[in-house]
Amino acid sequence: MSFEYAPAPESRTVVSIKAKYGHFIGGKFVAGNKHFPTINPATEEVLSQIALAGKAEVDAAVKAARKAYTTTWSKMSGRERGKYLFRIARIMQERSREFAVLETLDNGKPIRESRDTDIPLAAAHFFYHAGWADKLEYAGLGTVTKAHGVAGQIIPWNFPLLMLAWKVAPALAAGNTVVLKPAESTSLTALLFAEVCQQAELPAGVVNIVTGDGSTGALIVNHPGIDKIAFTGSTEVGKLIARAVAPTSKSVTLELGGKAANIVFEDAAIDEAVEGIVNGIFFNQGHVCCAGSRLLLQENIAEEVLEKLKVRMAKIRVGDPMDKNTDLGAINSKEQLNKITELTATGDSEGAQRWSAPCELPGKGFWFAPTIFIGVTQTHRIAREEIFGPVLSVLTFRTPQEAIDKANNTPFGLSAGIWSDKGSKILWASSQLRAGVIWANTFNKFDPTSPFGGYKESGWGREGGRHGLSAYLKGASHE
Repeated sequence: MSFEYAPAPESRTVVSIKAKYGHFIGGKFVAGNKHFPTINPATEEVLSQIALAGKAEVDAAVKAARKAYTTTWSKMSGRERGKYLFRIARIMQERSREFAVLETLDNGKPIRESRDTDIPLAAAHFFYHAGWADKLEYAGLGTVTKAHGVAGQIIPWNFPLLMLAWKVAPALAAGNTVVLKPAESTSLTALLFAEVCQQAELPAGVVNIVTGDGSTGALIVNHPGIDKIAFTGSTEVGKLIARAVAPTSKSVTLELGGKAANIVFEDAAIDEAVEGIVNGIFFNQGHVCCAGSRLLLQENIAEEVLEKLKVRMAKIRVGDPMDKNTDLGAINSKEQLNKITELTATGDSEGAQRWSAPCELPGKGFWFAPTIFIGVTQTHRIAREEIFGPVLSVLTFRTPQEAIDKANNTPFGLSAGIWSDKGSKILWASSQLRAGVIWANTFNKFDPTSPFGGYKESGWGREGGRHGLSAYLKGASHE
């Protein structure tokens, strides 16, 4: 028996979007000179005009951050700094519905994910780091620690508010001030966060937000007044940043791309594994750097898993992200849709077999049906390159060692998943996999207390937990 879900749209009246935005510098909103549109990727509606920061605006933001650091924030006790972080976290919770609706409108992800994952986790990062603010001597860097000073932070478009929290919360807890640039296509929740900073009466200049494109990011990376760079985004841009900061004394953390293997062994609980596969690649339209985009199936269960996976994929509801029943929303931009389309075309031309879930895609906006490719080999581009969309490459293996060899045969090393009923096999595989985060019988689970980051071309350093906090501190030995 099948039935249709009646539409259950979330109201957008809870948010008020201005026609034009400026930058947030020194505790105030400052008008921008040049602007560009930000659009709703599900409808192509222009939501607002976002300011494009140039050298003058970045200079002003760095100057405001330096002044706040030297006169206020570095002189404040950790206990007092913590109070501001707790206040920010509580305000984010109070305004959570507003943040969730705005995130979905600007990003295209389903309201259910914004409401239940992104916003609660963002608040949780502020709560967690608020608790660290007066305990920095226990962070493992010695009893005397010091902030770097001014942190320049550049975040991506896939988890706009959550990535802001990952960056801003530890920086403030450690005693740094911040100049942050949100992604070009998803700046609205960062600008709403600026209002939260005002509401929390955060001292002027502690958090500064400048909007813009890659040229704005480059100005931040190369600014002599920045002491630390934190970047989340593509490996390609990460390499450019690494080259730019190499001759300087700037500290840097980079959280970059991935091509994670999700390994299903023959003794796995198949139905649970299928749910984990779906969550691993179709959560947030596959716009996840640690997405389980390479599925490795043991040969003797491959047919059964694929059969059940297709049945489950046919139930994925694709459509209006503002509908509470929607599972898969819009692709974030026309550019990203073009990239997904181009890479999947190579899957066809190189001989893999495409299967897409039967679904009706809306006529307006940017959409891509949940898709798997079967018969993929390690030489296929779709098995080697990050697609960053709802596309899964399926490979098979015979022995556990072959699974490990195939999983590690990648320039990336951000995450991996293991599905097995045997704890000894999970522990063995975990020790063999070259990935920063390894999930066992689950996928895409995050917690502020747990460090996240990768090996190889997936980045430098960690975010979250004590390890992520330490990236924003200098120990006594670094004085």
